[in-house]
This record gives sequence, structure tokens and C-alpha cells, in this order.
Amino acid sequence: MSDNNDEFGAFLVGFIVGGLTGAVVALLFAPQSGEETRALIKDKSIELRDKAQHTAEEALAHAEAAAADARARAEELAKVARQRAEELAAEVRTRSTEAYSTAKERGTAIYEDVKERGKTAVESIRKPKKGEAESESPA
Repeated sequence: MSDNNDEFGAFLVGFIVGGLTGAVVALLFAPQSGEETRALIKDKSIELRDKAQHTAEEALAHAEAAAADARARAEELAKVARQRAEELAAEVRTRSTEAYSTAKERGTAIYEDVKERGKTAVESIRKPKKGEAESESPA
């Protein structure tokens, strides 16, 4: 994109310089009177001004089109980025919910297992074993 603008600018400068050089050479070598030469210079300067104005208008239109294209591309990229961010957020929500559920299930299972082992341990402490019960009782 930048190369096209540089090439166009170089062309425009060359066009203007070439036009001016050609006009000066034509005036210097033309066998005309001073009045005719002044009229010719006036006409050529008006023509050159009109060409320069037209070229500047074309360059402005080209720049505006390039800016509109860049704006449209930026908006499209922003839209795609926004959609991707929303998808990622939804995926993170889903995975975090799954992780929470899994952790809760495992935590509940561990809690129940520890609870059951605790009950078993308490019961084994409260109930003496058969061999211990006989040796502890006074006979």
C-alpha cells in the first residue's frame, strides 16, 4: 500500500517537473512576440494549474478510499477478535464449572471415606477385642 503511494507521488513530481521543463523550453525557442509569449505563459499556467488540481483531487479520492478500506478491515478484525474472546470466555466458564463439579465430587467422596474410617476407628476403640476383654476383667 505504501509502495503504491510512493510510486504515485514520484510519478506526480516527474509529471509536474517535466511539464514545466517542456513549457520553459518551448517558450525560449518559440519565435513569438512578448505579448504572445505572455498570453501563452498565462494559458499554459492555467492549464497546468487545472491538471495539478485534477491530480490532487484524484490523489485525495485514492487516499480516502484507502482509509475507508483500512477502517473496514480494522472493524472486521475487531469483530473477529471479539467473537474469539467470547468463545474463549465461554470455554473457560465451561471448564471451570466442570473442574468445580469434579473437585466437589472428589471432596465429598474423600469426606465420606474419612467419616466412615473415623466411625470405624471410634468403634474399634470403644469395643475391646476378645482377648483384651478377658485379661482386663478381674477374675
